[in-house]
Amino acid sequence: MRNVGTKATLLLVLTFGLLAAFLGYVLYARGTFEETQRLVLMADNAEGVSVGSDLTFSGFPVGRVQRIELERTGQARIEVDVPRSAAQWLRVSSVFTLERGLVGGARLRAFTGDLGDAPLPDGAVRPVLRGDTTDELPALVASVKRLVENAERMTANDSDVNRGLEGLRTMTDRMGGRYGMLTALLGSEEEARNAIHAIGRVNQVLASIDALVRRLDGLGQKLEGTLATADRRVLGEGGVLDETQRAVQQVNAVLGDARHSLARLDALLAEGQAIAGDTRAATIDLQALRTEIESSLRKAGQLIDEINRKWPFSRDTELRLP
Repeated sequence: MRNVGTKATLLLVLTFGLLAAFLGYVLYARGTFEETQRLVLMADNAEGVSVGSDLTFSGFPVGRVQRIELERTGQARIEVDVPRSAAQWLRVSSVFTLERGLVGGARLRAFTGDLGDAPLPDGAVRPVLRGDTTDELPALVASVKRLVENAERMTANDSDVNRGLEGLRTMTDRMGGRYGMLTALLGSEEEARNAIHAIGRVNQVLASIDALVRRLDGLGQKLEGTLATADRRVLGEGGVLDETQRAVQQVNAVLGDARHSLARLDALLAEGQAIAGDTRAATIDLQALRTEIESSLRKAGQLIDEINRKWPFSRDTELRLP
């Protein structure tokens, strides 16, 4: 074959060119030629973090660990290269965490609450908050142990739960008796029977009180009617008070007549003393006057008797003439 060496040389050159192109593409894809800025994370413990680990934001890688070293203060210094295109997700208020689960390696995460804050400057140093699940295992084991101990105490024979269940079962058995819930509340059927009898007696007393109240209501109504009738007969128009007032007026009139007659009698007596000779005429006038006085007194007596008959408050009334 002619030109075998030339063809072999071209094949080798082509192979190396493809390898170089592949390596260049890989380096480009890995962001080797992209501009980056440096971020320094300070952690108390960098266990689980290795060079080449990713710094993620919302599940996407935004940086790569380039170097890990121990500072003089005893803290781990983690240097992360962040591409310029991904630096927009990191702000001055961003929070960085180092989480390590039960399975897998440690994970660096970034959280940004407000994307409107100022961008994170190049070379910024930020602390790392640890979220190690294994650190919580002792506390979790202690909590589980206390829970198991509490469960054992609750299920013991002399535990409060068993005593409560025993009391509940006793109450349930009592509720299945003759008086049901009342027996469960009072403790025995005898107490429940006494309570039912007491309730019956209370009902009887209440019924008696109800009847007494109805009787009192009837008596009250009757009393109101009696008072209304008495008020109408005594104080009403044409009642005893009006008749008494009229009788008193008549008595006053009769008494006035009597006083007038007595005045005439005094005058006649004076005339009899002055005129001793006209005895017969004076005697006749005295008899007529006496008759008139007796008539006036009889009228006054009749009026007094009528007042006593109509007046309901006084029966013994004495009428004295002047």
